[in-house]
Amino acid sequence: MIHDLRLMTCESLQAERRWRAYAARMLVAVATVGLVLAGGCQKAKDKPTVALVMKSLANEFFKTMEEGAKAHHEQHKDEYDLKVVGIKNETDVTQQIEYVEHMIAQKVDAIVIAPADSKSLVPVCKRAMDAGIIVVNIDNKFDADVLKDKQARIPFVGPDNRKGARLAGVYLATRLKAGDKVAIIEGAPNAYNGIQRKLGFEDAVLGSNLTIVSSQTGYWETDKAQPIASALINEHPDLKAILCANDSMALGAVAALKDAGKLGSIHVVGFDNIAAVQRLLKEKRVLCTVDQHADKLALFGIEYALEMLKTKAQPADKETPVDLITAEML
Repeated sequence: MIHDLRLMTCESLQAERRWRAYAARMLVAVATVGLVLAGGCQKAKDKPTVALVMKSLANEFFKTMEEGAKAHHEQHKDEYDLKVVGIKNETDVTQQIEYVEHMIAQKVDAIVIAPADSKSLVPVCKRAMDAGIIVVNIDNKFDADVLKDKQARIPFVGPDNRKGARLAGVYLATRLKAGDKVAIIEGAPNAYNGIQRKLGFEDAVLGSNLTIVSSQTGYWETDKAQPIASALINEHPDLKAILCANDSMALGAVAALKDAGKLGSIHVVGFDNIAAVQRLLKEKRVLCTVDQHADKLALFGIEYALEMLKTKAQPADKETPVDLITAEML
């Protein structure tokens, strides 16, 4: 009896030892899997994710920007991942804010943004920065006073819009004489680049002693610019030129001139050098436009964001090229 009890106790001890050994092996296995998974996650983070948040993809300028960004990513897939979003129209500020919030939730490493509004997008971009995300501003510069108020330092990578518009206005002035009447169709009034282009047009036009009979916003849109141009043509029969703050609005001005039977009698100036306006330049329906190199603008911002992620450099603005485009240059 005693012998049987001792045998059972011995067997129980052996079973317990086997169980403990098995449990130890399982703990080692689980720990090993955890290390592998952690290593995999760390490896994924070694390649940063950059989000490109644009304005309206219905605008050919931003489609070109998107294509340029994707082409750059295709050549540098081993260096970063790319997410691209764009709002439905130029003034859909709420949707663009939601896109930035979505990128914050996804914990991207950098956001390169062409803001629809120079002021309203600053707070959400500051939240992104507070979450440890690099933010780079392209195309439309953030308002300096709002940046200061939010204590946000966001670098602007893009052209001098005032200089570009001034180039177009000076070229127009060579085709006109002092006192000739011109009109301006502005971009959105809450957009820094729209304000700067208006100022650039005014610099050239007033400096050449031309007369500005009207200046009103077309909110960057063809459909909004066309009726404005039609009204200008009717109200000012001796109008000599319409200066448009982007090419989409220049297309609206050309459509209005066509409807009025005045193609060729009133000069149209644009800004952006989209393909549709290049055709109109060749046909002498648009006098000139300005190229801020949409295909490169986003990648300039992406490359700067990657540089900041790598070097931890302090943000600083970088000016990019802007060029006058005429029919003779195509």
